[in-house]
Amino acid sequence: MSLRKAYLLIFIILLIDQVSKIYVKTNFTLDRPGNEAYVFEWFRIHFIENEGMAWGTKIPGEYGKLILTVFRIFAVFGIGYWLADSIKKRYSNYLIVAIALIFAGAAGNIIDSVFYGVIFDDSYGKLATMFSPQPYGTWFHGLVVDMFYFPIWKGNLPNWIPFFGGKEFEFFNAIFNVADVAISTGVGILLVFNKRVFPKHA
Repeated sequence: MSLRKAYLLIFIILLIDQVSKIYVKTNFTLDRPGNEAYVFEWFRIHFIENEGMAWGTKIPGEYGKLILTVFRIFAVFGIGYWLADSIKKRYSNYLIVAIALIFAGAAGNIIDSVFYGVIFDDSYGKLATMFSPQPYGTWFHGLVVDMFYFPIWKGNLPNWIPFFGGKEFEFFNAIFNVADVAISTGVGILLVFNKRVFPKHA
């Protein structure tokens, strides 16, 4: 794959990611019932915001969010170098596509973290507006917008299941965005097609 095609793939993913986030941010509120819309019973648009780590994890302390954002920016530069080097050395297209997806996903969530705090006002009890004179945060302290929710099944597990038997369980309870899908898909390609991504040369 050429560098131009990799850039095009990254641009398309970033465009879809940001358009979907801006739409949700400006059409949903964070308080119920304004934060959720049903597509199907098992697929909902459910607006939440988080610090940007998996499963809502936070780095504690006053500078935790800033540390996370700066770390991710450096990581994206590293991924970008990996992508350019892989294309230059004509590595497998599986590898190049995977890196491009991971790069696009990481960059998409970084945009939220860097810019959203100074672009939008808050979403509690009202719809957020872009370029508000009263933004909800500061540079590098924006919250990542998530929206895809697939509560396919929810109920109590059978008692015979070790450790979790008899407890309430929901599959699938993660809420994510397009950028997260891109990252997960890229990592999935690296794992599933490992032999094609990293072929052994005689």
